[in-house]
Amino acid sequence: MTPSEIVDKMMYLDYFSQWLGIERQEDGAGKSVLTMKIRKEMLNGFGIAHGGITFSLADSALAFAANGYGKQAVSIETGISHLKPLKEGDIITATTIEESLTNRIGIYRIVIENQNGEKVALFKGTVYRTEKIWE
Repeated sequence: MTPSEIVDKMMYLDYFSQWLGIERQEDGAGKSVLTMKIRKEMLNGFGIAHGGITFSLADSALAFAANGYGKQAVSIETGISHLKPLKEGDIITATTIEESLTNRIGIYRIVIENQNGEKVALFKGTVYRTEKIWE
């Protein structure tokens, strides 16, 4: 399967990513670029995007990039730093950078920027690459 076919299959049953309104800009082995718009129901009590929203976008980008090689991969460690608040209507883009890849482990950095090109969050994720092949 191609990376895009794998992500198609993953997205088909990923109802949460669908609810987020994620749009795929680029799929590939070790790469993923995703965008989404911050909606009112994503805001917390401070009127800014809940931290879980940017985390979830980055987590999806991690999954799509890591699985693009054709081996099923699952996250084993993730973390995020929030740099700037997001408001309703903001458009954010998550760009995945593959830092390291071995037969069993992949390490990725995801940079999330707003519509003005400002970094709003930095995410790091480590995945375990199983022996299962996407079919």
